[in-house]
Amino acid sequence: MAENQIAKDMEEGLQLLNEGRPEEAVKRFARVMKADPKNAEAYFWRAEASLSLPDVGVDEILSLYKKAIEFDPDNAYYHSSLGFFCAQNGRFNEAEAEYNRAAELEPESASQFYSEFATEYAKNAPVFMEKYLDDKTKEMIQRKALKYALKSIRMDEETARRLLNSGEK
Repeated sequence: MAENQIAKDMEEGLQLLNEGRPEEAVKRFARVMKADPKNAEAYFWRAEASLSLPDVGVDEILSLYKKAIEFDPDNAYYHSSLGFFCAQNGRFNEAEAEYNRAAELEPESASQFYSEFATEYAKNAPVFMEKYLDDKTKEMIQRKALKYALKSIRMDEETARRLLNSGEK
């Protein structure tokens, strides 16, 4: 497949995705992947398009994101998107690692990545850990979420304690 056909298929796939036609978009991205097996963008957008398809499983989507990262390892957006997907699916250690990697790759956006991880972890961890959700586990979740929330505003724990305690006087 010629380069211009690959570009055309990518453009059409993105257009189809924007139009809410993920099944057709997936087909376009698959065609690009077949013609250019190392096209990170095709793997990434196929993963994104697959998110709304109930017949595509978590492992397949995870594999697509990881392939995109394999072919474009310095793309912070790919890492943060994989982190978000992992957090949405109870894979919190992977999510944390991906958000941290995104922050390393794009330090000017680190606050956003840390904040998103804090929010997604605080929201999703209790759901996935429901059967183990005693007070100790709730505290562990809150502590980790707070750690990343503080990181997102570039504040250490001691400063946060001092500020919170000074408001009580």
